[in-house]
Amino acid sequence: MRYLTAGESHGKALVGILEGMPAHIRISIDKINEQLARRQQGYGRGGRMSIESDAAEILSGVRGGITLGSPIAIIINNRDYENWSEVMCPVSGDWSKRPLTAVRPGHADLAGCVKYGFDDARNVLERASARETAMRVAVGAVCRQYLEQKGVEITSRVISIGGVSGNSGIKAAIDKAKADGDTLGGIAEVLIKGVPVGLGSYVHYDRKLDAAIAMHLMSIQSVKAVEIGLGVESAACKGSEVHDEMENKEQRPEIRKIRRKSNNAGGIEGGMSNGEDIVIRVSFKPIPTLMKGIDTVDIRTGKAVKAASERSDVCAAEAGSVVAENVAAFVVADEFLRP
Repeated sequence: MRYLTAGESHGKALVGILEGMPAHIRISIDKINEQLARRQQGYGRGGRMSIESDAAEILSGVRGGITLGSPIAIIINNRDYENWSEVMCPVSGDWSKRPLTAVRPGHADLAGCVKYGFDDARNVLERASARETAMRVAVGAVCRQYLEQKGVEITSRVISIGGVSGNSGIKAAIDKAKADGDTLGGIAEVLIKGVPVGLGSYVHYDRKLDAAIAMHLMSIQSVKAVEIGLGVESAACKGSEVHDEMENKEQRPEIRKIRRKSNNAGGIEGGMSNGEDIVIRVSFKPIPTLMKGIDTVDIRTGKAVKAASERSDVCAAEAGSVVAENVAAFVVADEFLRP
């Protein structure tokens, strides 16, 4: 399978096309919108969540709730476009309105302007924005409905935010960051249950399941690290402490009965699923739009200024965990469909 997304943060809409989903898969629009609603939740979200109430509409590829095998097109309208139409209209948008020249450290602003020859980072940030992940969630929500029929379940949880764990501690850290005009990152864990042995392959680098997971999850905005199982921690351990010993409780010569006593590998060995739960940890950096601003340069004047501040979240790790779930759903569904 493959998918494409299009659209700007304050543009008319986000659009996605998912190609390769088999025919005869029952798809519920309500389940897609449930995932979109989950993405908008979480302590520390910004003001836009009170403006947008994301709802997907399927344009093609599904009839009467059943996939046709043809490309599935999805649209999510941006309600905030009403406030930005003079700036972002594809036909008459005015480039002189609301330019952003005080580029933000940690964002795509500066590198994007250099790459594409802009002196207004608006042209970069509108596409680089994490708003794009709403469509990735919608696409993944289609894939996870296919996976449900395979007995695969995907969940997630936030492990820590700003280095703090525990619900009360996390909320206090977010409140403090908000009062300071700052932002926080966090770590989320994605758990995939019910994956059979043998998804992925050891025969080529680009067929390894963990490589595919890492690539897709690293492409989520603000993600700086992806770990499988023990991840980085395994580098400081001995082999006898890391590798999951095997057992066959039934003592029968059937290799599919062999299981691991632990799951430090996180459900993947040699680029393939091994039958245990797949455990993924995703690290999100702090959001680069800070209300207090940090030192940068105005790309039109060359003068030292404070980075631009627009409406933003304080922390989006909880929303990020939902995005990671649904992006992972695409990867696993894609592997199921490979020969």
